[in-house]
Amino acid sequence: MNTGAVTSSELLAAVASRELAGKNTVFAGIGLPTLAVSLAQLTVAPDVEIVYESGVCGAHPSHLPETIADSVLITGSEAVLSMPALFGYVLQGGRIDVGFLGAAQIDRWGNLNSSVIGEWDAPKVRLPGSGGAMEVMANSREVFVVMRRHDPRSLPAELDFCTSPGPDRALRDGIRPRGAGVTRVITDLGILARDGVGEELRLVATHPGVTVEQVRAATGWDLAVADELATVEPPTEAELGLLRAQVDPDRVYLR
Repeated sequence: MNTGAVTSSELLAAVASRELAGKNTVFAGIGLPTLAVSLAQLTVAPDVEIVYESGVCGAHPSHLPETIADSVLITGSEAVLSMPALFGYVLQGGRIDVGFLGAAQIDRWGNLNSSVIGEWDAPKVRLPGSGGAMEVMANSREVFVVMRRHDPRSLPAELDFCTSPGPDRALRDGIRPRGAGVTRVITDLGILARDGVGEELRLVATHPGVTVEQVRAATGWDLAVADELATVEPPTEAELGLLRAQVDPDRVYLR
């Protein structure tokens, strides 16, 4: 099969999907997280249960949802819960292995901004806000984040606004979250990781042809690098075929 040029979305979705191997329950955000977890169902995590913010549990949609309220999410699902049940029993009950989110900004501690770029009173860009991301951050055992852009604006030393505080920031404010916060960040330059509270994100893998210097120059803080730096395997023909033919043939998110 001639796969042609690999797009950034295809790269991110394929690489992110591999991180879900061995995971049982994933709370998926719309967009790239949905692409990644849908691909994981067809590859490394066939038994993963996908949970969506709209209350859908065990999602098996006939095609990709365009919004969190898309009725296609309900088709083939194993349950549809009310908001109190979803957030009270599933999330706060500690039943989510991985919260899989996107964000406009992330800092070295894994705090997320999905509210505004620029000053709060006069933002350059106003974004959708938290949705359920704050609850996902606080109650999932760990959180994966996929970022379309890796540059100092998206990975700054200081967030323009903190929408979803990670456990380090929450602890500083006297709140004890359940999980480890962000443990994986997948970007178009590589993979950043940390084990949990008290650790900064560090570079653990780069995509082929990407240097450490490139990644550091594109990061807004002094990025630490793992002692053993890996090189990410590029998307396989099988992964690309599944993404293009089964997961997102209408290219809702593959752009």
